[in-house]
Amino acid sequence: MPVDEALNRAIGAAGRITAAESVPLVEATGRILAAPVSASRPMPPFDASAMDGYALRSAALAGDGPWEIPVAGRVRAGDPPGPLPAGAALRILTGAPLPLGADAVVPQEQVGARGAGLRLRFRPRPGAHVRRAGSDLAEGVELLPAGRLIGPREVGALAAAGLRRVEVRRRLEVALLRTGSELTPPGAPLDPGRIWDSNGATLLSLLSLPWIRLQDRGTVPDDPAELRRALAAAAEGADLVVTTGGVSVGDEDHLPRAVTEAGGRILVNSVAMKPGKPLTFGQIGRASWIGLPGNPVAAFVGWTVVGARIAEAMAGLAGTGPRKAIVRSAAPAAHRPGRCEFRLARLVGYDAHGVQVAELLPGETSYRVALLARADGLALIPAEAGAVPEGTLLEFLPF
Repeated sequence: MPVDEALNRAIGAAGRITAAESVPLVEATGRILAAPVSASRPMPPFDASAMDGYALRSAALAGDGPWEIPVAGRVRAGDPPGPLPAGAALRILTGAPLPLGADAVVPQEQVGARGAGLRLRFRPRPGAHVRRAGSDLAEGVELLPAGRLIGPREVGALAAAGLRRVEVRRRLEVALLRTGSELTPPGAPLDPGRIWDSNGATLLSLLSLPWIRLQDRGTVPDDPAELRRALAAAAEGADLVVTTGGVSVGDEDHLPRAVTEAGGRILVNSVAMKPGKPLTFGQIGRASWIGLPGNPVAAFVGWTVVGARIAEAMAGLAGTGPRKAIVRSAAPAAHRPGRCEFRLARLVGYDAHGVQVAELLPGETSYRVALLARADGLALIPAEAGAVPEGTLLEFLPF
C-alpha cells in the first residue's frame, strides 16, 4: 500500500482526543490548544510611542517652521495616559501611552534642544512613530486556532493577550512495548545470540513529548500467548499502542495473529516504503496499534514518516506533517523502482544557487543504527525512480 494511502486509512480509523484540561500558561509549552483563543482586548491596548522622543500635535505647528516648542513634562512606559498641554510637547519614552490630544512622536535624534524646550525643523505626519491600539490584533480577532502546538512564540502571544491559564487537549496515552526474545536492556550482560534493545531507547526518546503520556511496557519474548496478553493489557489503558518487531513474515513474527486473537483487527499490513515495508496498523479494542519493524533504522523511519503523523492526528495537532526541504544529491545513487525510499543522508554543503547538497548514504541500512546517528535526515527517492543521477533535486526530511 502506498505511504499516503496507508496514512489516510490509519488516520481515518484512529480515535481523536477531545477531552481538555486547563493548565497554567507557564506549563503549557509543548501542549496542544483545545479551542481557539481570541483577543479579549486590542493588542496593544492603547496608542503608544514607538521611539524615545517627543509627543505633540502636528496640526498645532503653525506656519512653515522651524518651530520652538516648550516641553511640559515626561511620560514613561507604565504611566497612565494624560492630556497633552496646549501648545507644548511632552518628553516620551518607548512604549509609553500617547498623551490625549497628541498624534505624532518626533524621535529625539531629530530635534534640537532650546532651553527648556525643543527646536523642530520639520512637521511630522500624523501617526508618525505611534503604535496604534489594535495594530497587532484587534479585539475579538482569533489569536491562535485550536490544534496549535504551543511553543515559545505562542506562549508570548497568549501572555500579551492577558491569559494566565489555557485550555489544552489531554495528553495522548501511548503504550510502548518491544518484542523479541533476543532483546537485552542496554548495559546488562550480553549473552551469546542476544542484542541490546536500541529500539526501546530510541522510541522512548522520540515519544517523550509534552503532549504524550508515555507508558513503557518493556520487552516481550517471541511467545504468542505472552504477546497476546501483553497487547491486551497495553490496549486497556492506552489510546495508542506502539510495538517494534514481530510484524514481518518470519517464523517468529507473531504480532499480527496476536492482535487478532486479542480481539483486534488489521487495517494496514504492509507499506510500499523502504525501509519500513512491514509496518502494520490496526485496532485493539478502543486503542489504535502501530506495529513498527524490528530493525532499528526501519523502526525509526517508520515512526518518523508514518507513526508520528498518526499520533499527531489522534492528539488533535493541526497541520501535521514533517518539515521538508529540497536538497541536491552529491553523487549518483542506485535505486530499484517499486517502493519510495527514505534514504539516510548527510548534508555536505551548498551548491552555487544556495541549495543544500546531500550525500546519500548506503541503501541497505535498516539495521545500521550507527549510520543513522551520523545522518542529518532522510532523502526521499520516488517509487518510480531508477538510478539517481548526481545533482538530482530530492525532498529532504531533516532530523
